[in-house]
Amino acid sequence: MASIANDPNGRRRIQFTDAAGKRKTLRLGKVSLRHSESVKVKVNELLSASITGAPLSQETSLWLKQLDKVMYEKLAAVGLVKPKAYDALGSYIDAYIDGRKDIKTGTRTNLKQAKRYLLEHFDESRQMRDISAGDAEDFRQYLIGRGLSDNTARRIIGRTKQFFNDALKRGQIDKNPFAGMVSSVRANHDRFFFVTREMSEKVLEACPDIQWRLIFALARFGGLRCPSEVIAVKWEDVNWEHNRIRVPSPKTEHHEGGASRMIPLFPELRPLLLEAFEEAGEGEEYVVTSCRSSSTNLRTHMHRIIHRAGLEPWPKTFQNLRSTRETELAEQYPIHVVCKWIGNSAAIAATHYLQLTDEHFARATGENSTSEATQNPTQKLQETARNGQSGQQGQEDENPSNAGDFKKKRLNAGECERRLMTPTGFEPVLLG
Repeated sequence: MASIANDPNGRRRIQFTDAAGKRKTLRLGKVSLRHSESVKVKVNELLSASITGAPLSQETSLWLKQLDKVMYEKLAAVGLVKPKAYDALGSYIDAYIDGRKDIKTGTRTNLKQAKRYLLEHFDESRQMRDISAGDAEDFRQYLIGRGLSDNTARRIIGRTKQFFNDALKRGQIDKNPFAGMVSSVRANHDRFFFVTREMSEKVLEACPDIQWRLIFALARFGGLRCPSEVIAVKWEDVNWEHNRIRVPSPKTEHHEGGASRMIPLFPELRPLLLEAFEEAGEGEEYVVTSCRSSSTNLRTHMHRIIHRAGLEPWPKTFQNLRSTRETELAEQYPIHVVCKWIGNSAAIAATHYLQLTDEHFARATGENSTSEATQNPTQKLQETARNGQSGQQGQEDENPSNAGDFKKKRLNAGECERRLMTPTGFEPVLLG
């Protein structure tokens, strides 16, 4: 049994005999007798558990978890608890990232980016337990001082929370100093940009080949995430017969039912897909075959194309293409249908995607607007057809797989629709 002994100057210590029969002393310092009695009770329970192997009570387990570093190390020094490994910030984060076998390359890159900012501010040998809530706030101010946007700083704080939450779960730290910090990304409507159909046509004309036209069109008219979803679509995902495209979604595949979604084979996409299919090599698996390397900077290349089109690159290059498409579709279909096609929720759509356009003001005030911002794409095709630039779907029965006389050029909607035939299966037979 443990006993309390008094030292000069009001200092107290607890003495006990361990399981091996050795006399041990736990020095408490200047504390009250009441506090000493409380610690003695915990010491007796720890001794009993070490001898009998019985589990600790919930109260004692919680007490150990809430102990500060100094007191816990005193208990460890006399063999009452196992010592904790207080890893340095740099080595712990490296171990955490290396141990995450369930994350994708992009996520791993983002975690490494957060680590880089942390180690620029904190020394890599800094003990995680020694980082306080005040230090966490200093780190946030450091990110802002670096010129990062508010949302970028929030994302880095969110990833930093992951590191410290893992350390908390493993008993490396007593609390997460970043726990109370806001890390959710806010909608920045100042960075919304509606990419009109006139602008889209100019960009498509400026694209160097069918691959770049597809990259742009799948994001602008299909609403696909770029690059993850754009480069994931395979020819087997294109259902020519039922006019649908299955879109694999790496971002949401860890959610139930989120591995893929089905979207219409929109009229704007069909001619480009037919052209790409004609150019596809034998046995080609993916629709987009270029720019598949993770090292390719699609944004930089797309900005060059936009400049070539005589336009200024807009903010959030590819996300605003998705945002534009969702805004268009929301004018024509119920929001639950639109969200199924775009692959987000109504709440996310309302906050981060749906835009207020000039067309909305023009219609509300009864003005005659020439804006194409929210024009029905089907109506657009019909108007083009009346101008002699396109034909109606299905005017000819010709299998795309046998269309060897197709010219290797961008096909307009009329040319593709006139050459369309219902395929023999789920997708056209690959050219051989």
